[in-house]
Amino acid sequence: MIRLIALLMILPGLAQAACRQALALGLDVSGSVDAAEYRLQLDGLAIALNSARVQEVLFVQPDAPVHVLVYEWSGPLDQTIIVPWTALSTPQDLSIVTQTLRRQPRSAAAPTTAIGSAMRAGFAYLEQMPMCWKRTLDLSGDGETNTGPRPQDIGPEQTPTGVVVNGLVIGSGNLRGGDARFADVKELSSYYSSYVLRGPGAFVEVALGFENYAAAMERKLLRELASIAIGDASTATR
Repeated sequence: MIRLIALLMILPGLAQAACRQALALGLDVSGSVDAAEYRLQLDGLAIALNSARVQEVLFVQPDAPVHVLVYEWSGPLDQTIIVPWTALSTPQDLSIVTQTLRRQPRSAAAPTTAIGSAMRAGFAYLEQMPMCWKRTLDLSGDGETNTGPRPQDIGPEQTPTGVVVNGLVIGSGNLRGGDARFADVKELSSYYSSYVLRGPGAFVEVALGFENYAAAMERKLLRELASIAIGDASTATR
């Protein structure tokens, strides 16, 4: 605490400008996602952000808020921001974000799945937030890449320094039987673990279907929004 107070005395206005974490959330809206699943995904994110446990973590340090950005992705040229970078300092800020998610209509998008392109877009968005002490890309998806650059071909030199990439994999709702759905999500989890994850502590969360998306996203957010050590505040000056 003494270290943080000294830092604020040296750098006037840091408390107002500080950003605890930049979290970019990329949502898969490719052809495998139907209209009902699209709504379950956006509404599920809104539900997860509004949960009491997530809000408790979000607002634990209001002078250094979490900033969020939400975008949709599908084909190589299809990445659309639906919530621009927004500081979540108060419940009112969060309400604006969740209302935007709930009101967002589905727009035309490519039917293909370009995870590598979605990663590059997320990296570009996070590069806009160099002041944040922690930067995280959160990619949700229900399938493997079938077009554009493969995630395994995006090397460390193309990943911004310090950025962590986590995944939320969604089991297909079209498969019959619990065993098939478990096998599907297990295979996709392995794919994300092998090729998509980046950075220390990166992890994959699992939703067996879009109907389980909200609960899975809440678990994921609680892990991603873990408090930053006070000593890490010094990184905001770099």
